[in-house]
Amino acid sequence: MNSYSVFLALVAAIGGFLFGYDTAVISGTISQVALQFDLDSIQTGWYVGCALIGSIIGVSVGGILSDYLGRKITMFISAVLFSVSAIGCAISNDFTGLVLYRMVGGMGIGVASIVSPIYISEISVARFRGRMVSFYQLAITIGFLIAYLANYLLSGLSEDRIFDNPALYKIFNAEVWRAMLGMESLPAILFLLMLIFVPESPRWLIMKDEPDKGKSILSRINKSVQDVTDQINTIRESVNTETKSEWGLLLKPGIFRAILIGVAIAMLGQFMGVNAVLYYGPSIFEESGLSKGDSLFYQVMVGLVNMGTTVIALMIIDKVGRKKLVYWGVSGMIISLILIGLYFIYGKTAGITSAFLLAFFLLYIFCCAISICAVIFVLLSELYPTRIRGLAMSVAGISLWVGTYLIGQLTPWLLENLTPAGTFFLFAAMCLPYLWIMWKKVPETTGKSLEEIEKYWIGK
Repeated sequence: MNSYSVFLALVAAIGGFLFGYDTAVISGTISQVALQFDLDSIQTGWYVGCALIGSIIGVSVGGILSDYLGRKITMFISAVLFSVSAIGCAISNDFTGLVLYRMVGGMGIGVASIVSPIYISEISVARFRGRMVSFYQLAITIGFLIAYLANYLLSGLSEDRIFDNPALYKIFNAEVWRAMLGMESLPAILFLLMLIFVPESPRWLIMKDEPDKGKSILSRINKSVQDVTDQINTIRESVNTETKSEWGLLLKPGIFRAILIGVAIAMLGQFMGVNAVLYYGPSIFEESGLSKGDSLFYQVMVGLVNMGTTVIALMIIDKVGRKKLVYWGVSGMIISLILIGLYFIYGKTAGITSAFLLAFFLLYIFCCAISICAVIFVLLSELYPTRIRGLAMSVAGISLWVGTYLIGQLTPWLLENLTPAGTFFLFAAMCLPYLWIMWKKVPETTGKSLEEIEKYWIGK
């Protein structure tokens, strides 16, 4: 990996950081917003879920925009959406305005979740592509952790009068949820500024019949003149052999098979419990008898392990391979989910301390972060041909966000009706079809060029 390609990947990964922050920051604002606007349970659920609706809208158009406008411009659009959302939430005067700005932020999440991994995959050398795309997942986990810490610190600071200015006092003291949501504007504006210094994706430029510009960028990424020439020829050959419309290409037998597999792993991954833990972790911990303070501390621990494990995954994904990481990681997830379920059945009566529950949760997060969380965006950015990569990722991305929305809405019901133990046993069962699909249907993409992966599907 050369420093230039790493720089480009890190800039694109800021979209992942904003994704993580925007998703996690909501957890620290729910009770304050519900109290201030006198929300009932349905309105409170809508406040949490409205951003996911925005994400579904964003992911629906993100791939199409990236294919037609380019990867860089589409990332710029996502940065604008994040900025508008953060500033708007901080100054909203009523609940309707707050919801609308949260939906705008959700649209930014949806767009970024498509275009940032695509851009990183297209500026990466095949040998290091998994590691490079994993920067995006690492940035998401950092965003989660920073959001948890920001909520904790801002909540503590709000107890002291920081500012005498009435407007600042309102944001940072009296209604500190505004500061929690508004702090996202800082990395969002940074993202906007940094995008000025990155070029368009070379593969997209070649697809749009601008080979000279694409060659110039590829030459900075790959120092071998022969490799650059070979890449350009392979990309042009791949594009020129496709004569159907973009939507028509989705229905080609091999490509349609890849679409279905992408949809399956994207949606199933949400029903294996990860978002239930990240969104409802404090509530689940409180269910075990912990205080609210201890639950918040435990959730920060979850965020730390999530981020640290993603660093490990980033270092080994191109050495171990995508599929092997999934085999070992998901197997560990099944074991830890069963242990969590057993704790809720026997833990209290057997006098087992909550430290064991934390250990089981951290084991689950470790196994999840090193496998499905690290692999999903890498795989989705690799599976599809250049010409329809954005469109195909939108289709898979919609299924991912629909799954996220469903699990967000269903988890409280599952915890109440299946009990916590039954809920985690269900999550463990959902891991089995995911393992089977990865074993039987998904090729190992480690070390292969994007064009080689495309030929695999068409050949099948």
